Amino acid sequence: MMSAASSVWMVGDLQGCSQPLRALLAHPDIANSPDPHYWFAGDLINRGPDSLGTLRAVMALGDRAVSVLGNHDLHLLAIAAGVKKCGKSDTVKDILNAPDADELITWLRHRPLAHYDQGHLLVHAGVLPKWDVDKTLALAAEVESALQGPDWKNLLDSMYGNEPARWHDELHGAKRMRVIVNALTRMRMCNRQGHMNFSHKGEPFNNGELMPWFDVPGRAIRNDTIVFGHWSTLGLMMRPHVICLDTGCVWGRKLTAVRLSDHKVVQVACAQYLDPENH
Repeated sequence: MMSAASSVWMVGDLQGCSQPLRALLAHPDIANSPDPHYWFAGDLINRGPDSLGTLRAVMALGDRAVSVLGNHDLHLLAIAAGVKKCGKSDTVKDILNAPDADELITWLRHRPLAHYDQGHLLVHAGVLPKWDVDKTLALAAEVESALQGPDWKNLLDSMYGNEPARWHDELHGAKRMRVIVNALTRMRMCNRQGHMNFSHKGEPFNNGELMPWFDVPGRAIRNDTIVFGHWSTLGLMMRPHVICLDTGCVWGRKLTAVRLSDHKVVQVACAQYLDPENH
C-alpha cells in the first residue's frame, strides 16, 4: 500500500511497448525515488510490439500501480467478448492466445476508468466540462460496475458509436454508458457548449467554436489537476491544472512520466514501431 512518503509517477500511454516501460521503471530518478508507485493513463496495450509483456509488467507491479482503462484496452475486451474482431493494426493476439488469457482479461476489466488522489484526477482521454471530480468518479463507477459484472459483454456490445455527443443526467441504459465511456476514453475536441466532436484526431486547435475539451469555457474542475493521455499529437502538456502524458511512444518518440508531488518530468526514448505518416 502507498504510504505518505511514496513517490507517485504518472505514466503516459504504453501501447504494448514493453522495452521503454522497463527503461522508464529503471530510470535512476524513478528507481531511486522513495517507494515508487505508478499511475498509468490507459492504453497499456495494442499497436506496439509486445502487448502481452507490457500487460504482464504492469500487473506484476501489484498494488504499486493504478491503471485506468483506455480505448485500446476496451477494444481488447470487446474482441475477447466476441463483439469486435482483430483489425490489421491490432497487436493483441499474444494476449488472446496466452494460456492464462481469461485471467488477463479479468484483470483488465477490473481496472477503473477514473482515479483521484492528492488533488489529481487520472483519466485516459478527458472529462466533460460540466463534470466535477465527484461526478466524474461516480459516473466512472457506473461503467466499472457493469464491466466487472456478469453482463460485461453486453456493455461492450453497446458502447460503440458517437451519439449522444452531450451529457444529460436523464440519460439511461446504453446511451448513458456510451457517453461516459466516450468522454473518459475517446474525447479530444468539444464545441463551446461542451458537446463532444470526434471528427478531428490530429493536432489541437481552437477556432472559437471547436476546441480541446480542456479549453471549453467554464469547466467545473478548476482547482484539481486532470491528468490524461490519448492525444499523441498534443504531446506533453504541462498546465497548472491539466497535464497530457501521451508523447507518442509507439510512434518512436518518448515515454513520459511526471511525478505527482512536484510535476518533475522523466522521459525515455522509444524505438519507432509505427509510421507517424500513417497516424
